[in-house]
Amino acid sequence: MRVGLWGCVLVFAGIAASCARQEPPAPPAQAGAPSAGAAAARAGRSYRFDRNGWTFVHLEGAPAEIGFQHGYRLAPEIDDLLRVMKPFLLETSKRDWAFYRNVAETVLWPGIDAEYRAEIDGIVDGLAARGVAADRWDLAALNAFEEVPDYYVPWLDAQQGRPPVGRAPGNCSAFVATGDWTRDGRIVMGHNAWTTYVTGARWTIVFDIVPERGHRILMDALPGLIASDDDFGVNGAGIMITETTITGFKGFDPAGTPEFFRARKAMQYAESIDDVVRIMRERNNGGYANDWLIGDAKTGEIALFELGLKNSTVDRTNNGYFVGANFPVKEKLTREETDFDPANAASSPNARRARWEQLMAEHKGRIDIEAAKAFEADRYDVIERRDGPSERSLCGAVEESPRGVPEWHWPPYWPGGTVQAKVMDSAMARRLELWAAAGRPCAGDFLAEPFLERRPQFAWMRGLLRDMTSGPWTRFAAGMSEAAR
Repeated sequence: MRVGLWGCVLVFAGIAASCARQEPPAPPAQAGAPSAGAAAARAGRSYRFDRNGWTFVHLEGAPAEIGFQHGYRLAPEIDDLLRVMKPFLLETSKRDWAFYRNVAETVLWPGIDAEYRAEIDGIVDGLAARGVAADRWDLAALNAFEEVPDYYVPWLDAQQGRPPVGRAPGNCSAFVATGDWTRDGRIVMGHNAWTTYVTGARWTIVFDIVPERGHRILMDALPGLIASDDDFGVNGAGIMITETTITGFKGFDPAGTPEFFRARKAMQYAESIDDVVRIMRERNNGGYANDWLIGDAKTGEIALFELGLKNSTVDRTNNGYFVGANFPVKEKLTREETDFDPANAASSPNARRARWEQLMAEHKGRIDIEAAKAFEADRYDVIERRDGPSERSLCGAVEESPRGVPEWHWPPYWPGGTVQAKVMDSAMARRLELWAAAGRPCAGDFLAEPFLERRPQFAWMRGLLRDMTSGPWTRFAAGMSEAAR
């Protein structure tokens, strides 16, 4: 393992001393799968524990071993995510799972490096050892659950002369600041994830990955995914990465490589901001187009990297801030690659952008971890000039909004919004640590059945939606010790 300047392995004995090891049971192993003893031995360097709504998972080794450990430790969670993803995508994209498996095989798989193919196949093996039936096409399709339905499918509809079913979503509220804007002059970064509660209630994994090559990674993710996908993490070189998606983006290149593969590669191998940009631009397919917010804890430099399909730009500074709320930044990209309306002040992205600017101005010189937590839990609606949460607050709850978010095809009262939040600063990045809050830091628990009783138009989500508990801010660190488990 190449660990670089910040590649320390931490023993953080006191961080979660009250946590017992909790691993849900899985079905009996399938015929032909390794014995329980052999499977447990193969997964031996990995472990998991639950804390405050999160599941912390440690993985290490060669790609196939990391994958096996992942599938073995998270088999019940991956099985559950596959179970809900299939009917959810059928309803929202009008494509069945056979379609997604075919795209995984014919469009995605050819562009994935051997290292990550081996990891995905390892996940399949780990699932088999726990009695869960899935193959590489299921796992590749699951990893691309953002870029295929929301980018490839609209592109395909256009190619076939059909009105598009889906559209590029807007997920997340994020910022990065440095220099005169922060209390100690070093980087502070924050992000909260917006998505439907079907997937969001399950977006509660913290991965600590020690790969055979590249840098150690600490990141959040869904079970079964090799990349963070809402993209918040840090590596052993002190590279801090997050992003927000570009609302209304249009474009896809099926000859390019999957975004989830490039995002994982950047998180694992980048040693500088330039490395992140280079890896993400290489054979870019336009899927899951983002405004990337990047920090280098070694230098204090931050960057805004806007990546479309035809257009990409990088702005960087050692003294300033960048914010993201699903608005495109550059006029040329906005005009050529989106249908976004920057003049609609009341839209969710534009209203949240205005709130970010207010908070940055109000807190110049005082931004630290506690301020970052408050920002990511902010519930103020700048249009109505009152507390929400709503679709226009940085921490959102669209199920309370009679307007929904039409820019994302979210109808009124759609069960979606903020599902979790994370923050870190340069000092934490150097130690491979982050703070995370499961659920909505701006609201109480989301309860599925009472919601479905109030909103019968979403009855098709019964069995897919589940309760989402809002937990306290919790500190996680790479290399948590046996005692901490």
